[in-house]
Parts: sequence; C-alpha cells; structure tokens
Amino acid sequence: MTAPSPEVFEKLASFYLGRHYDLNGGKLKDDLLMYDAKDLCTHAMCVGMTGSGKTGLCLSLLEEAAIDGIPAICVDPKGDLGNLLLSFPDMLPEDFKPWLEPREASRKGKTIDQHATDTAAMWKKGLASWGQTPERVKKFKESVDVAIYTPGSNNGIPMTVLKSFDAPPRTILDDSDAMRERVTGAASGLLTLMGIEADPLLSREHILISSIFDHCWREGKNVTIGDLIGLIQSPPIKRVGVLDLDSFMSSKDRGKLAMTLNNLLASPAFSTWLEGEPLNIQNLLYTAEGKPRLTILSIAHLTDSERMFFVTILLNELLAWVRTQSGTSSLRAMFYMDEVAGYFPPVSNPPSKPPMLTLLKQARAFGLGITLATQNPVDLDYKGLSNIGTWFLGRLQTERDKARVLEGLEGAAVQSGQPFDKSEMERILAGLGSRVFLLNNVHDDGPSIFQTRWAMSFLAGPLARDQISQLMADRKAVMQSKAEASGESLEKEPAAPSRPIAPAGIEEWFMAPSMMPDDSAKLVYRPGIYAEGSLHFVRASANLDKWIDAKYMIGCGRGVPDDLWESGKPISPDVEWLEEPEANYIFSELPTDLLSKSNFASYEKQFKDYLYRHRSMTLYKSALLKEFAPGGSSEVEARNYFKQAAREQLDTETEKLRSKYADKMAKLNSKLQTAQDRVDREAEQYKQAKMSSIISFGASILGAFMGNKVASRTNVSKMSTAMRGAGRAAQQKGDVSRAEDQLQQIAIDMQDLDAELNEELEELGEKFNVDNWELDTTVIPPRKSDLKVDDPWLIWTPWQVDSTGIAMPLFELDQ
Repeated sequence: MTAPSPEVFEKLASFYLGRHYDLNGGKLKDDLLMYDAKDLCTHAMCVGMTGSGKTGLCLSLLEEAAIDGIPAICVDPKGDLGNLLLSFPDMLPEDFKPWLEPREASRKGKTIDQHATDTAAMWKKGLASWGQTPERVKKFKESVDVAIYTPGSNNGIPMTVLKSFDAPPRTILDDSDAMRERVTGAASGLLTLMGIEADPLLSREHILISSIFDHCWREGKNVTIGDLIGLIQSPPIKRVGVLDLDSFMSSKDRGKLAMTLNNLLASPAFSTWLEGEPLNIQNLLYTAEGKPRLTILSIAHLTDSERMFFVTILLNELLAWVRTQSGTSSLRAMFYMDEVAGYFPPVSNPPSKPPMLTLLKQARAFGLGITLATQNPVDLDYKGLSNIGTWFLGRLQTERDKARVLEGLEGAAVQSGQPFDKSEMERILAGLGSRVFLLNNVHDDGPSIFQTRWAMSFLAGPLARDQISQLMADRKAVMQSKAEASGESLEKEPAAPSRPIAPAGIEEWFMAPSMMPDDSAKLVYRPGIYAEGSLHFVRASANLDKWIDAKYMIGCGRGVPDDLWESGKPISPDVEWLEEPEANYIFSELPTDLLSKSNFASYEKQFKDYLYRHRSMTLYKSALLKEFAPGGSSEVEARNYFKQAAREQLDTETEKLRSKYADKMAKLNSKLQTAQDRVDREAEQYKQAKMSSIISFGASILGAFMGNKVASRTNVSKMSTAMRGAGRAAQQKGDVSRAEDQLQQIAIDMQDLDAELNEELEELGEKFNVDNWELDTTVIPPRKSDLKVDDPWLIWTPWQVDSTGIAMPLFELDQ
C-alpha cells in the first residue's frame, strides 16, 4: 500500500492518527483516520490492555497536538511519556543506542551496535510507510519545548507544590463552589500525604485544616507548611460550627496533629518537596518566550500517598487556571493522564476524584481537552466518564472490562443524543487486535475502526530514574548556570557584628527564602530597597481601563547604584515578607546612603518618575481579527491570545469548506453512480483496476479532509471502490469506450477538486498563521494624575555563601 503524502494530512487542522481498517478482511484501507482537534474539547478516553498499542496511540495524539502548537500537561505514573523526548530526525544508530537494552540484543544474538543499526533502520522504514518524513520528526521537535518534571525528586526538573497553599485569586474567592473545592482539595491532599484518611464531612482533622485555609485565604494570607503547624496549635478561629474550638478538638489533639505535620516537614525525604520550580499551570503550558510546552510530570518514583497528594493539588490548580480563561469551542490546551485508574474510581471518593469530575464537566467550555488512559476500565467511574465524547478502544482483557466500557459508551451516547448499538459494539470489540482501535466519537456520523500510525517518538518503554536524569541534564545545567550568574563573590564583604539599625520612620522587612540552603552554607542578609506603585492605563478605542501594580526591588549590597530604579528588578507579588529575621543569618553592613530617612523620600520621587517614563504599555492589534490583545500583554502573549481567536475562526472556516466540498462530492458521486450503472450493463466481467491508477481517492487530501463528518451525504471509501470497479470493467471486451471516457472525466474532475481544496487549505493556513502576522502597536503611558507610589522599604534579602565565597540568592525574581 502506498504511503500517503505529507501534504494530505499536514494542512487539515486535524490529528493524523492512522488509517481506516477492514476488520473482516484484516487489512488497511486507503482512507486516513483524521481526528479534528476541536473534538478533543469534549475529552477523550483511551482504553486497552498491555500490548494493545495504547501507549503508541496516546503519544501520537500528543505529537499531533505539538505540531499544531497546542500545549499539553501530562501526568506519567509509569515513565512511558519520557519517550516523547526520544524523537530522532536523523534516525542514526547512535541516536537509538543509549536507549536499548544490551540484554535484548544478546537474546537476539546481536551486539548492541548491530541492534542499534537494525532498530534505526526499522524505525526509519516504519515512519516512511506511514508517510512521515525526517522533516516531520524535526518539525515535531521544534514545535514544542518538552521537559520532564519530577516532584519530590531532583532526577528531572524538581518541582514544589507547596506554593499551592497560597491564597487563590479573587475569581476563586468570589465563587463559593470553586472556593469550597479549592479548600477541600488542599486539605484532602495534605492529609493524604500525612497518611490520614479523612472524610471532608466527618473528619475533625479535615474540618479544622479546611477552616484554617478558608479563614486565611479570605484574608488574603498565604499559608506555608510551617505556618500551618502553628495555626493548628493556635487556630485563627474561635468556633467550629456551633462548638467552641476546644470542644470541637482539644488543644492536646491539635498538638498531636501539628506534631504529625512537623515530623513530615522535618523528614529528610520531605526536603525535596520544598525544592524546585513552583507549580504554575501557565508556565507548564508556555515558556517565557511564548513557545508551547509539552510538560511531563513524572510521578513513578513517588509512594501511593505522595502521588495522590500531587495529583490532587495539580487538578485543583488546573481547575483554578481553567476558570481564569475565556470561553472557546476550539482546543486551547491538553491535559493527559496515563493510568488514571485509582484516581477516578467507581465507588470510593479519593481527594483526586472531585476536581477530576469538575474538570470533565466544565473544562470543555474553556478549550481544555482532557485525555485519560487506562488498561483497567473496570476501576473507573463510568457515570463520570459519560462526560467524555471520544473513546479510543483497543483490545480488552476481560468481559468485565468490556462491560464497563460499554456502560461508558452508552452513557456518552445518552448525553449527546446519539444512537447506540450495544450488540454491534460488542462484536467489534471482540475482534480488535494489536494497534487496531475502535474510535467512537460523538461528533462523527458513526464509529470507525483504524490502525494507529507509527509514532515519531521511539518507544523505548518506561524510563528509569537515571535515564530521566540523563535527558534533563543539559536543561538543569543551563538553569544552574543562570542561577550562578546572578551570584557574586562575598569574600571581601565584611559582615556586620550585629543587626544594623534602620533609619527611624522607615519600614524594615525581611524576604522569606524560597529555596533551601545547602547544609554547609553561611546564611547572609543583604540590604536593598523595595517600592511599589499602581499605574492606571486608559484607552477607550481598545476597551482598556486597567490598573497594574508595579513592585520593584534593588539590591544595595555594595551601595545604592546611581541609576537606582533603572537597575531595579520587578518582584513577584507572591514573595513572602517577614517582620523579623530568621535564625542563623548574619547581616551585611548597611551602606551610608541607607542610613538617612531623607534619602528614602528621594527614592520615592525617583521611583514615581521612573514608572511614568519607563512603564508605558504597548497594545497589540490584529488587523485581520480587528481586535486588541488584552492590555498588559507582551508581544508573545498577544500572539498566543490571537492564536486562540485565529484557531476559532479557522475551525469555522474549515467547517464551511467541509460543507462546500461535501456538496461538490455528492454531485460527483451521483455522476459516478450513473456511469457505474452503464458499465455494469455493458461489461462482461471485472478483472483488473485500470482506473485505480488514475485516482486513489481515499488517500487524497479531499478524502482525508472529509473523514467521518459527512458519511451520511457521501461515502469516500465507496467512491474509491466504485472507481476501481469501473476501471476493471472498462478493459473488458464490449462497447464501453464512451463509459470509459465519462469515467476518465470524472477522475479528472475529482483531481481538480482535490487540487482546488489543497489550494484553499494553503490559503487558510497562511491567512491564520499568527506567527507571520504584522501586529499593529500602540504605546500609551500611564495616566499621570492617577499614578500612586507608596513609601519605599528597607529590605533584607536572603543569600547563601559557600566555602569558596561564592554567593547565591535564596529567592527568585520575576523573569
């Protein structure tokens, strides 16, 4: 069978997942299986036993999303998803060699080098058989930033989720349901990590911690684990329900709970949970430069309770992010979770289940497509899965698995109002083989059977910890070099014998460290100035009326710089400030300029002048969309904003094209049928397929573009089959020359239609390629009369100094 040309599947705003498959004949068809990206907004479920090809299919789905510039967050409980980093455009043996098992080579009677050569040849041939070129593999690699995070470990990029106990944004605080879910999820996840099974309605521990979170967050206060230990012992509330605090839970019992949490915090194994990048959904979806990301959250190394804690916190963060997005019917981002069984069970109610169910119900309206996978469907809540519109069903292991899948399919059919033939589904499921799947999509006219394409990523199997570390070594080295670049030598900097005295009337604050210092490091406070202001930007034509807070600090370890705020750095609003210094810190000397109160008044005036002169806002406008990006967006953020709007318009235009060409196909189909009837009357027999060399309709752009969306109006496979049948008849003896001429003309018309569609698709792709747009810019200053600046503070920033005298900050600023 001829491999399809990339132009057939690369311009369709759809995911190329494989070819249609004749289950009865056991062979591939010409037609490509194309899956519309926007259909994923109603979520997907992939089910299949070991060896069914489930992993390859899911990786292909993620590869297609990446090529389309759609970011994804992936939870990886087994280690398979790290294979997404193993894509090799050159397909050289040395690319594959590090990921092959020497024992497997020995079993095959080969050296590891021979095994690598054979594997590279096999992968290159496999990709070529599905029309996938080295250029396509390269395009995949360049389309997204792929990274592996390992919460609770530094094998990959470390990640801390403890910042997720910070006060949620106002949109959550003002939504009673969202706030309740956030509080419940945080308390449930933490108690799970502590090894306490707690019912949110009955457990005293759960109710107390939930009450503390609710009280602190509504006052805008962040809660660290250390804070929580003290708050459990001395809660900021006096009553729980109708009972006073001590009647609800005695101080002795509260002390025991606080001690359990303290032991967890003090455990050496827990220290890795305090390190790494904070969990931030936006940062997991896009790089600072705006490039889409394919983020793999590997949790294979964690215990069951740690996994449940992390997944619960992640789902709640994802839910909070979703609620900040605008509504859309086009795919904005993906969330993929492998082996979801255990996190969404049919009977019990673990802390991960409520946010997962809420996401399945609500995320579709905001363009977040959720894809779940499992080999144990019997362990899933099929009622919750009725919210899923697409099912990829592979070979199943037991009758119970089949029954559970059929329940889920039936529920989804009821939700969408689609007919459901249970007996036919049972028959199809019984006949599926390796890499052959049943696709049941509520947006299609009917189910499809297909064989998955060859994955571009090398399927090396689950990655071990050292392999993850190897893959992330270069990225971690870059991160380390950036951190070291912000450090400086303190060898010649004398430390003050005691805490310097700040000028009278000047506020003095201490920045809380956001990183764990090394055990042998010396801890030092260095002085600086902090100021904040509010800027008001107004532009009626852009529907802009926005206040922006500006928070800046400038380090003054070696005196106050002449350019002052030009050397300043923006600082995150999440930075925690302490009224008193932490223990074990010594102080640098206070520069002379910071000993005078009058100087601080000057710093305030300079800051206000700096904000007005340097904090203008650039507005970006799309001429095609005739709208502005939200005020305050960078050019990268503006393009990402326009990409979503462009994707929505592209989806609309694509549907118009599909409808337009379906009508033309129907007319050709009618002519084809008339010609076929004439050939049937005049031909003596059918022996060979001359016309199939003229046109292979199923593998054309037009055939792939239509997919299953218009099967009721015309059938692509039947048209292709009829053409081949007509050609065979045309070669037999008899008076068929006029019929042959007519069929040839229809073939030419089909080819012309195919070329016409290809041209229109190219025009659409170019028209809605946001990266190539010239954006109109308008620069506006803040409204001077509204500019507000607060009194600057004297601040102390935490640093560590190693044995060689090299200093590194224990805090992070905005990038």
